[in-house]
Order: sequence, then C-alpha cells, then structure tokens
Amino acid sequence: MEPFIWNPRQEQPERFDLNSWNSMLPGLSVGFTGRSGGIGRSPYDSLNLAYHVGDDPVMVKENRRKLVEELGFSSNSWVCGEQVHGVRVAIVKDSDRGKGYSDRSSAFQDTDALVTNVPDVLLTSFYADCVPLYFLDPVHHVVGLAHAGWKGTVGRIAEAVIETMETEYDSCRSDIMTAIGPSIGQCCYEVDEVVMSKVGEAIPLTEGATSNPNLITASRNNDRTMLNLKELNRIIMIEAGILPTHIECTSWCTSCHPDKFFSYREQNGITGRMASWIGMKVR
Repeated sequence: MEPFIWNPRQEQPERFDLNSWNSMLPGLSVGFTGRSGGIGRSPYDSLNLAYHVGDDPVMVKENRRKLVEELGFSSNSWVCGEQVHGVRVAIVKDSDRGKGYSDRSSAFQDTDALVTNVPDVLLTSFYADCVPLYFLDPVHHVVGLAHAGWKGTVGRIAEAVIETMETEYDSCRSDIMTAIGPSIGQCCYEVDEVVMSKVGEAIPLTEGATSNPNLITASRNNDRTMLNLKELNRIIMIEAGILPTHIECTSWCTSCHPDKFFSYREQNGITGRMASWIGMKVR
C-alpha cells in the first residue's frame, strides 16, 4: 500500500502525507509537497520552495509561509541545509530555529541531512528527482531527514543519519523507523558505468544483487543501466540495522508525474523544487 497519500488542496500547498507516521506520535507532521498550490510562474509554477533555482525569492518565501501555516508551524520553526549532494549530518538545536528560511546564507552550509529532538522545529529539504529519506525514533522522539541523490546514496547518507541518531540521542537501531519518499523511479533513472561503479563500492554487487530486477535492469541503450535508487537506499538501511518492517517506501515516480512533481530530468534541469518535511509540534 502506498504510504505517501496524495492530499490535493485547492489553492493550498499540494501534499503527500505519510499518514502512518502522522498518527504515531502526538503532534508529529511528516510528508512531501507537490508542485501546485503556490504562487510561482513557469517554469517554477507554482509551489517552488527552493531559493537556488533562479525563481523570484519573494515568491519562494511566500510559498514557504503558506506551507508552514498549513502545517501548523511558524516560520521560525523552519530549518534547512544548503545541499551539496554530500553526506554531512547537522544536529539541529533550539538555537538553530529559522536557519535557511529567509535566505540561503543562514542555512546549514554543505549539509544534506538534519536530525533533532527539539519540538516545534520543522526540518525541510528540497528535491526534483533525488530521494527524500525520513527517520523517526518514536522512543526518544528524534526525527531526521536526508537528501539522497546518487552521490549521497552511494556515500551511505542513510547510514550516517542512523549513526548520528545512535551516538547523539541514544537511539536504538531496532527502534528507528525510516521512510523513502517520492523520487525518480527505476523506470526513468538511467545511469552510466561511472555511477554503477560507485554503486558497487557502496554495496557488494553480488550475482544476487545484479540479477535483482528491483534494483537493476538493463537499459535499451548500450553500457547503461536502469537503477532503483529507492531500493538501493532500502538495502543500505537494512545493512545499517533497520528492520525491514520499519521501512516505508513510496511507489511515486517524480519523472512519470510532471503534473504533480517537479522533475530535473523530465524538465531538462530548469524547474522548481518540492520539499520534504518532518517536525514535532509542541502539545
């Protein structure tokens, strides 16, 4: 069953809510935005939430305001990183509220993952095909996000977040819940031998792995492969100690649904960005 439930709201930010988590803890809010319900103009129409793509920053900030208001948070709750396709994990403290909300310079620099146990902090990150990863320790009330393109995935950013939760908050890996959100699917993600060599460094590409159609299939183009980044992240999560039953994985492909999502590949690199979010409201 699809865990990210489409929640179209006329003239409001389009959302894909992770309902199974939203009911797990009082005040927990988790999900992913679509591309409608904002104020942007083409090619960023309409709910672009990222400053770095060339959109009007006034419109981006208004879209962010609409989203936090819709979710029941304040603008001062918003925290994000300046993403670089790396594996750095930032620990978000109470004093970090508002980082990155109004401008790029105030965000956590060179950061693709965030974790916190502070209530009323809304962790966010941005996407147009890359894989959003979500983390929840329901015992210690710790939440996290990671932005995983192919570089972050093979760098095992998922494992970096899990290790941070364990060392900083005493999270137990068998308690941690994870989710893999809307992103480009294996149906549309064609990669070359350079990427596949890095995949082989991230996980052993045994005969079983290379014959797993859920991970790798042949492309119609010679020397290219159709890669399932979602499945690759799931494998890495399991290797890092996450129980398979504690992993939710979407079936949404951002490239297949340009009416609902921004897609870097589908729109030739000129497009807006969706946002993932996770936060615990004060109750």
